[in-house]
Amino acid sequence: QHPRLPVIIMTAHSDLDSAVASYQGGAFEYLPKPFDVDEAVSLVKRANQHAQEQQGLEVVPTLTRTPEIIGEAPAMQEVFRAIGRLSHSNITVLINGESGTGKELVAHALHRHSPRAASPFIALNMAAIPKDLMESELFGHEKGAFTGAANLRRGRFEQADGGTLFLDEIGDMPADTQTRLLRVLADGEFYRVGGHVPVKVDVRIIAATHQNLETLVHAGKFREDLFHRLNVIRIHIPRLSDRREDIPTLAKHFLSRAAQELAVEPKLLKSETEEYLKNLPWPGNVRQLENTCRWITVMASGREVHIGDLPPELLSLPQDSAPVTNWEQALRQWADQALARGQSSLLDSAVPAFERIMIETALKHTAGRRRDAAVLLGWGRNTLTRKIKELGMKVDGGDDDEGDEA
Repeated sequence: QHPRLPVIIMTAHSDLDSAVASYQGGAFEYLPKPFDVDEAVSLVKRANQHAQEQQGLEVVPTLTRTPEIIGEAPAMQEVFRAIGRLSHSNITVLINGESGTGKELVAHALHRHSPRAASPFIALNMAAIPKDLMESELFGHEKGAFTGAANLRRGRFEQADGGTLFLDEIGDMPADTQTRLLRVLADGEFYRVGGHVPVKVDVRIIAATHQNLETLVHAGKFREDLFHRLNVIRIHIPRLSDRREDIPTLAKHFLSRAAQELAVEPKLLKSETEEYLKNLPWPGNVRQLENTCRWITVMASGREVHIGDLPPELLSLPQDSAPVTNWEQALRQWADQALARGQSSLLDSAVPAFERIMIETALKHTAGRRRDAAVLLGWGRNTLTRKIKELGMKVDGGDDDEGDEA
């Protein structure tokens, strides 16, 4: 009834499917909860302005689900928004992200939610191809082009004609291949190795890298003109440590998938194990978490997974300084980890450490005034002085003022 009415989707179910469906359904914007009220007000104003400038919105059916991309963290919502906004486009995209963050999954999603979804998606990792075979892999070769070329071979560009070519680790592409790729992007045609007839193709390029291409350009290791050709739209994939709230959901997904592959019951993470996993550094990102879940599925003895059931290398890793919202849970994690390592007499070290931290924090809060710090701790001043001596603490502030024992 109101085709010109701008629609803003506000939802707590903030996943890729809802983001893509919102944009493809004609939504002006997609706003996952929780959101800032000022941001929402500003968004409504922009929507009203947009409605005055536009003649209407086209409704497009929702595409198939892509449940393998999981994430409700704000950083992932930006990725979902980008995929949704690009769902009507054939534009070149550059994906940045550390190894193991899921760059190829995002490239797949960009293809599946594009006008080329019914055409081929061809992926090629530049770092995995020997330099002397790179051009043959990309552009194919004619029969007899070199020793061993017994037949004509279509390269990845021809295989992806009409669809999408995903060039992973583009920063590892040799300089001479960069030059040929630039010409293809400019002209839409190329020559097979050993060929003399141009081959015309219609291919969308999605490139990805874990490197900083700007740095490579400045170092003379990557062509600046090729960089600008690729850097039309850039999507940054966050590290797993930047989306910790997604770790329990991802872990459940990977445990379920591993159990299905091995035809066993899926393992269940204890709540303290989930919290422990959330606070690990995860240098290998989502891929490392997936491999960990496979290890747990095979090696953990019981169905419930305790912290001590985790791979030994994870038990020796320092926990990241993620915000702690429940100190009792953090203490429970520490105790579980210590017991898993075979430690005993935990209170002999835990109680003095606890008292030391509380005293240091109270003294810092009172600028070293022991009487005031004692009040904050619920002690008398003499008790505080005795504890400081027992713990061997060296703190600023005198102990010559008198106070009553509490």
